[in-house]
Amino acid sequence: MGFTRAELQAYRDVAVPDLIGAGVRLLFVGINPGLWTAATQTHFAYPGNRFYPALLAAGIIEQLPDFASGMTDADRAAFVRRGIGITNFVNRATARADELSRDELRAGARRLVETVQRWHPAVVAIVGITAYRQGFDRPKATPGEQPDGIAGARLWVVPNPSGLNAHDTVASLAAAYAEPARAAGLLGSS
Repeated sequence: MGFTRAELQAYRDVAVPDLIGAGVRLLFVGINPGLWTAATQTHFAYPGNRFYPALLAAGIIEQLPDFASGMTDADRAAFVRRGIGITNFVNRATARADELSRDELRAGARRLVETVQRWHPAVVAIVGITAYRQGFDRPKATPGEQPDGIAGARLWVVPNPSGLNAHDTVASLAAAYAEPARAAGLLGSS
Protein backbone atom coordinates (compact mmCIF):
# COMPACT_ATOMS: atom_id res chain seq x y z
CA MET A 1 0.00 0.00 0.00
CA GLY A 2 1.32 3.40 -0.88
CA PHE A 3 0.07 6.96 -0.87
CA THR A 4 0.95 9.96 -2.96
CA ARG A 5 1.94 13.14 -1.17
CA ALA A 6 -1.39 14.70 -2.18
CA GLU A 7 -3.34 11.72 -0.84
CA LEU A 8 -1.51 11.94 2.49
CA GLN A 9 -2.22 15.67 2.79
CA ALA A 10 -5.94 14.84 2.85
CA TYR A 11 -5.31 13.18 6.26
CA ARG A 12 -3.97 16.34 7.92
CA ASP A 13 -5.74 16.91 11.29
CA VAL A 14 -7.43 13.46 11.16
CA ALA A 15 -7.59 11.68 14.54
CA VAL A 16 -6.45 8.12 15.25
CA PRO A 17 -8.20 6.23 18.05
CA ASP A 18 -6.24 5.08 21.06
CA LEU A 19 -5.34 1.40 21.12
CA ILE A 20 -6.06 0.61 24.77
CA GLY A 21 -8.04 -2.12 26.47
CA ALA A 22 -8.85 -3.42 29.90
CA GLY A 23 -5.80 -4.82 31.64
CA VAL A 24 -3.31 -2.50 29.91
CA ARG A 25 0.03 -2.81 31.68
CA LEU A 26 2.28 -0.75 29.41
CA LEU A 27 0.99 2.36 27.66
CA PHE A 28 3.20 3.81 24.92
CA VAL A 29 2.59 7.49 24.20
CA GLY A 30 3.54 8.94 20.83
CA ILE A 31 3.78 12.64 20.09
CA ASN A 32 1.01 12.77 17.49
CA PRO A 33 -0.11 10.78 14.46
CA GLY A 34 1.74 11.28 11.22
CA LEU A 35 -0.18 11.47 7.96
CA TRP A 36 0.53 7.81 7.10
CA THR A 37 -0.70 6.79 10.55
CA ALA A 38 -3.91 8.75 9.99
CA ALA A 39 -4.36 7.20 6.54
CA THR A 40 -3.98 3.64 7.88
CA GLN A 41 -5.49 4.31 11.33
CA THR A 42 -2.49 2.49 12.80
CA HIS A 43 -0.07 4.09 15.28
CA PHE A 44 3.59 4.38 14.20
CA ALA A 45 2.59 3.17 10.71
CA TYR A 46 5.09 4.93 8.45
CA PRO A 47 6.98 2.19 6.56
CA GLY A 48 10.41 3.21 7.87
CA ASN A 49 9.32 3.58 11.48
CA ARG A 50 11.26 1.30 13.83
CA PHE A 51 8.68 1.07 16.64
CA TYR A 52 7.29 -2.40 15.88
CA PRO A 53 10.65 -3.89 14.80
CA ALA A 54 12.09 -2.64 18.14
CA LEU A 55 9.17 -4.17 20.10
CA LEU A 56 9.80 -7.47 18.31
CA ALA A 57 13.57 -7.31 18.92
CA ALA A 58 12.94 -6.62 22.63
CA GLY A 59 10.58 -9.60 22.91
CA ILE A 60 7.63 -7.37 23.80
CA ILE A 61 5.64 -8.72 20.85
CA GLU A 62 5.98 -12.13 19.21
CA GLN A 63 5.36 -11.25 15.57
CA LEU A 64 5.67 -8.17 13.43
CA PRO A 65 2.31 -6.75 12.33
CA ASP A 66 1.96 -5.36 8.80
CA PHE A 67 1.82 -1.90 10.33
CA ALA A 68 2.60 0.08 7.16
CA SER A 69 -0.57 -1.24 5.50
CA GLY A 70 -2.60 -0.84 8.68
CA MET A 71 -3.01 -3.30 11.52
CA THR A 72 -5.72 -5.89 11.27
CA ASP A 73 -8.35 -6.28 13.99
CA ALA A 74 -6.48 -9.46 15.01
CA ASP A 75 -3.22 -7.45 15.38
CA ARG A 76 -4.99 -4.87 17.54
CA ALA A 77 -6.60 -7.58 19.67
CA ALA A 78 -3.19 -9.25 20.17
CA PHE A 79 -1.75 -5.97 21.49
CA VAL A 80 -4.64 -5.52 23.90
CA ARG A 81 -4.39 -9.16 25.09
CA ARG A 82 -0.66 -8.68 25.64
CA GLY A 83 -1.39 -5.68 27.90
CA ILE A 84 0.06 -3.07 25.54
CA GLY A 85 -1.67 0.21 24.72
CA ILE A 86 -0.82 3.13 22.45
CA THR A 87 -2.02 6.74 22.63
CA ASN A 88 -0.64 10.16 21.68
CA PHE A 89 -0.02 13.48 23.36
CA VAL A 90 -1.95 15.18 20.56
CA ASN A 91 -4.44 13.27 18.45
CA ARG A 92 -4.16 15.47 15.36
CA ALA A 93 -2.25 14.25 12.33
CA THR A 94 0.51 16.42 10.96
CA ALA A 95 3.37 15.87 8.54
CA ARG A 96 5.89 16.61 11.33
CA ALA A 97 5.66 16.78 15.11
CA ASP A 98 7.26 20.24 15.10
CA GLU A 99 3.98 21.56 13.66
CA LEU A 100 2.47 21.23 17.15
CA SER A 101 2.40 24.14 19.54
CA ARG A 102 3.64 24.04 23.12
CA ASP A 103 0.04 24.70 24.21
CA GLU A 104 -1.12 21.61 22.30
CA LEU A 105 1.54 19.51 24.01
CA ARG A 106 0.57 20.88 27.44
CA ALA A 107 -3.10 20.12 26.76
CA GLY A 108 -1.97 16.67 25.60
CA ALA A 109 -0.12 16.12 28.87
CA ARG A 110 -3.32 16.90 30.80
CA ARG A 111 -5.26 14.49 28.55
CA LEU A 112 -2.60 11.84 29.13
CA VAL A 113 -3.01 12.14 32.90
CA GLU A 114 -6.77 11.59 32.42
CA THR A 115 -6.10 8.58 30.18
CA VAL A 116 -3.79 7.04 32.78
CA GLN A 117 -6.36 7.69 35.52
CA ARG A 118 -9.03 5.97 33.41
CA TRP A 119 -7.05 2.86 32.35
CA HIS A 120 -4.55 2.42 35.23
CA PRO A 121 -1.53 1.05 33.35
CA ALA A 122 1.36 0.00 35.58
CA VAL A 123 3.85 1.80 33.33
CA VAL A 124 3.70 4.64 30.81
CA ALA A 125 6.44 5.06 28.19
CA ILE A 126 6.51 8.42 26.43
CA VAL A 127 8.20 8.11 23.06
CA GLY A 128 10.16 11.33 22.68
CA ILE A 129 12.01 13.48 25.21
CA THR A 130 11.12 16.84 23.62
CA ALA A 131 7.38 16.23 23.80
CA TYR A 132 7.72 15.18 27.44
CA ARG A 133 9.83 18.23 28.33
CA GLN A 134 7.40 20.63 26.68
CA GLY A 135 4.15 18.93 27.63
CA PHE A 136 5.01 18.46 31.30
CA ASP A 137 7.21 21.57 31.61
CA ARG A 138 10.28 19.51 32.53
CA PRO A 139 12.98 21.26 30.44
CA LYS A 140 15.87 19.37 32.09
CA ALA A 141 14.33 15.88 31.98
CA THR A 142 16.58 13.12 30.70
CA PRO A 143 15.61 9.81 29.06
CA GLY A 144 14.80 6.83 31.24
CA GLU A 145 12.56 6.42 34.26
CA GLN A 146 11.16 9.69 35.61
CA PRO A 147 11.12 10.19 39.38
CA ASP A 148 7.57 11.59 39.57
CA GLY A 149 5.61 8.95 37.66
CA ILE A 150 2.19 9.88 36.30
CA ALA A 151 -1.17 9.38 37.99
CA GLY A 152 0.06 6.38 39.97
CA ALA A 153 1.95 4.73 37.09
CA ARG A 154 5.70 4.47 36.70
CA LEU A 155 6.91 6.70 33.87
CA TRP A 156 9.70 6.28 31.34
CA VAL A 157 10.79 8.55 28.51
CA VAL A 158 12.19 6.48 25.66
CA PRO A 159 13.66 7.40 22.25
CA ASN A 160 11.41 8.22 19.33
CA PRO A 161 11.53 5.46 16.66
CA SER A 162 11.04 7.86 13.75
CA GLY A 163 13.60 7.77 10.97
CA LEU A 164 14.25 11.44 11.81
CA ASN A 165 15.90 10.16 15.01
CA ALA A 166 18.64 8.48 13.01
CA HIS A 167 21.19 7.93 15.80
CA ASP A 168 19.03 5.21 17.39
CA THR A 169 19.01 1.71 15.90
CA VAL A 170 16.41 -1.02 16.23
CA ALA A 171 18.74 -2.64 18.79
CA SER A 172 19.14 0.53 20.88
CA LEU A 173 15.40 1.21 20.70
CA ALA A 174 14.69 -2.40 21.74
CA ALA A 175 16.95 -2.02 24.77
CA ALA A 176 15.23 1.24 25.77
CA TYR A 177 11.72 -0.19 25.29
CA ALA A 178 12.57 -3.35 27.23
CA GLU A 179 13.12 -1.36 30.45
CA PRO A 180 9.52 -0.15 30.86
CA ALA A 181 8.22 -3.49 29.51
CA ARG A 182 10.18 -5.30 32.23
CA ALA A 183 8.80 -2.91 34.88
CA ALA A 184 5.27 -3.58 33.57
CA GLY A 185 5.80 -7.34 33.93
CA LEU A 186 5.73 -8.02 30.19
CA LEU A 187 9.31 -9.32 30.12
CA GLY A 188 11.32 -11.32 32.62
CA SER A 189 14.11 -9.62 34.53
CA SER A 190 17.54 -9.72 32.97
